[in-house]
Amino acid sequence: MAKEGRQGPLAGMKVIELAHIMAGPVCGLMLADMGADVIKVEKPDGDDTRRFLPPDINGESAAYLMMNRNKRGIALDLKSKAGLDVLKRLLADADVVIENYRLGTMEKLGLGYETLKAINPGLIYCEISGFGRTGPYATRGGFDLIAQGMSGLMSITGEGPGRPPVKSGAPVSDITAGILGALGVAAAYARKLQTGEGQKVDTSLFEAGIVHTYWQSAIAFATGTPPGPMGSAHPLNAPYQAFRTADGWLNVGAANQKNWERLVGVLDAKELAEDPRFASNHERMKHLAVLEQALNEKFVAETTAEWMTRLEAAGVPCGPVLSVSEMHQDEQALAREMVVETVHPTAGPVKALGLPIKFSDTPGAIAGPAPRLGQHNREVLREFGYDDEAIDRLAADGALIAHTA
Repeated sequence: MAKEGRQGPLAGMKVIELAHIMAGPVCGLMLADMGADVIKVEKPDGDDTRRFLPPDINGESAAYLMMNRNKRGIALDLKSKAGLDVLKRLLADADVVIENYRLGTMEKLGLGYETLKAINPGLIYCEISGFGRTGPYATRGGFDLIAQGMSGLMSITGEGPGRPPVKSGAPVSDITAGILGALGVAAAYARKLQTGEGQKVDTSLFEAGIVHTYWQSAIAFATGTPPGPMGSAHPLNAPYQAFRTADGWLNVGAANQKNWERLVGVLDAKELAEDPRFASNHERMKHLAVLEQALNEKFVAETTAEWMTRLEAAGVPCGPVLSVSEMHQDEQALAREMVVETVHPTAGPVKALGLPIKFSDTPGAIAGPAPRLGQHNREVLREFGYDDEAIDRLAADGALIAHTA
């Protein structure tokens, strides 16, 4: 997967990824899918997700394969002077560096922002951490679970009041932090193209969790009372939630008045249409528990597919609750190229998730699989001015971790 084959709106951007596990690699993944040449620099034993087993695909970690496809990879021992010198050469010619170490780690390596800025004034230095690089929590490490709890997310997720706190099934603060990092990098890159100057981009798992509380924060700011968990229901509109059917679950979004009227027509529920407790969204929210019970009694009488047919014909927003595997087979997911396949040298054919942003003139692409440890050592170092003799010497000295079959 040579850089000449890259396509997308960020083609030409050169990124060095000094990141591991998830938030930083998500940032690199987004940039790579949009055309950037992302070179992942791994430690001698590789990114920790290489050991997230099971599951594996022919011995390769499925987690690593998912987060790192579309990147090239080298492996350096940064505890050696020679390995550190190689990295400094890469960073001197890069547009972007992504790192998600604890505060002070990069400075100890001699790779802090001010040091690198002196070498490369155009460098965009993206830091993704648990709580950000400023403030009283700047020195704390961060994990998705901790961020979901402290951002307020776990207080609004779950079945209802009095139930144990529940985190989102997906590591939303990790993933969102990576996406925010990529957004910040793209914005900084636009400025760099105008001025030639780089800058720091700083975001965190904590802030990534906070931005998911827009509605609940609006309620708390306005009322002084923080909302709690509501299952699948919405804190501002009703009915807008999942209902049990004869064979599964169905999400119904009949929140505005016109859709409410359409819904009761489909349900042939004149009694609901005439009930003053459900006459407006304000009243429906006040009597949400009663409304839920009444609608559940209606929906459980037929299958999800039967309700889908009737609701879609009436123009009521609705959709089944799919498993992840069912989503992979959904015709819309396939039409939008959200399931793609690459061929890995040892794992073989590997399915992955596609780029969720479509461009009309400069489409992104998934050009290749996740790299094996040190797979692109020679290819990348040649591009940065090393000849084969120098590369062999680095490998012999242990600074460069040679790729092995």
